[in-house]
Amino acid sequence: SMVISRKIQIRLNVLFVTIAILSVVVFSMFELGYLDELSTILAKDNYIFYWMLLVGVFAEIVAGSMGMGYGVICTTTLLFLNIPPHIVSASIHSAESFTTAAGSVSHIKLRNVSKSLVKKLAIPAVIGAIIGALCLTYFGEYYAKVTKTIIAFYTLYLGFQIFRNAFKKKQNRALKRKTNLTRLGLLGGFIDSFAGGGWGPLVTGTLIKNSFTPRFAVGSSTVAKFILTITAAVTFFFTLGIQHWNIILGLLIGGILTAPFSAMLTAKLPVKNMFLIIGALVMVMSCITIYKSVFN
Repeated sequence: SMVISRKIQIRLNVLFVTIAILSVVVFSMFELGYLDELSTILAKDNYIFYWMLLVGVFAEIVAGSMGMGYGVICTTTLLFLNIPPHIVSASIHSAESFTTAAGSVSHIKLRNVSKSLVKKLAIPAVIGAIIGALCLTYFGEYYAKVTKTIIAFYTLYLGFQIFRNAFKKKQNRALKRKTNLTRLGLLGGFIDSFAGGGWGPLVTGTLIKNSFTPRFAVGSSTVAKFILTITAAVTFFFTLGIQHWNIILGLLIGGILTAPFSAMLTAKLPVKNMFLIIGALVMVMSCITIYKSVFN
């Protein structure tokens, strides 16, 4: 509980700073008479900002309680809302730069991070992320339909994995398997930046399965994920520019507002049912996206 309360404290500090900055921004816009313009901008694209705010809140609650799934939930929902794949991934990684930074700081403070594990994962992850972002920018622009279908099949598979988690028995910890960290990092980085998410289930999941101490597995892969996220965001920035900041801002504010509370909720939420519901939801939304991109 000591650990949880420190985590909550760090997240509350981030929340207070965010609220302070937002208040100053909104107040100064009010003083300068820009509030009407602000509400017009936020109403753009069928009020997408407000929808993204909801997605950010929802994804953060899920990620907080299951320890993964932020990118998967956001990707699935954004594709479902017909946003082009390259914009989906670029927005998620821009927003996640901040949320994974906060997570990394708290893991470092709690001493959950193994430097050598981070190094072994992060270097190949960065290479994977750059390749993934460049491929997605190219294919997402020219072969949007195919790309969207591939990513939706991937989120369908992840939804199935999440669903299956509900029925997992505790496994024998004696099976320590040799993990090829370079390959894992490279693949994780590529998939995460190409598909908008998937680092948590793939990398953290594999590390824990192969008997790495869970707190080091989660802490180190969070820090590696932060490095990967910044890399993907910067790569997308150079290839796409920022043309979808209302999506980024919605996801970001939604995530930050919820983060401190998702840590408190973790103890209270029925995790087994969460896995079932979220898994089913991701699968249904992915199927609809596949259907729409194949038959429309």
